[in-house]
Amino acid sequence: MQTPATRTVKLDIASRFDLLDTVQTVLGHCATLLGFDEEAIHYLSVAVRESVVNAIKHGNRLDESKRVVVDFQLRPDTITVEVRDQGEGFDPDSVPNPLAPENLLKAYGRGIFFMRSFMDDVSYTFPARAGPWSG
Repeated sequence: MQTPATRTVKLDIASRFDLLDTVQTVLGHCATLLGFDEEAIHYLSVAVRESVVNAIKHGNRLDESKRVVVDFQLRPDTITVEVRDQGEGFDPDSVPNPLAPENLLKAYGRGIFFMRSFMDDVSYTFPARAGPWSG
């Protein structure tokens, strides 16, 4: 059986919030090409936006010299989005539950919750940490 062709669109952006619209525009075009309906595109856009915001804010700590790479892998009826930053990583299990009573009124902390709610699968990978560099 032959695997359907995969097309990849790659964005490599500076860690700047004003570039979120560029990511959203490219995502919208990719999802439209694949025939996603407006509702699916909306939820996909929210999840990707939250992921890129987290990469800029938490991963790269608002350092505009650091990059965020967004890969859109397009298959006939599937889009896979990978967002990479230059941060040190985090423990996804340590992120506070936004539905806990003490967090309900907070105006932040829902990004990962939205990603998990709106996507079929969310996973994290972190680069291996080599010991201290010696040269």
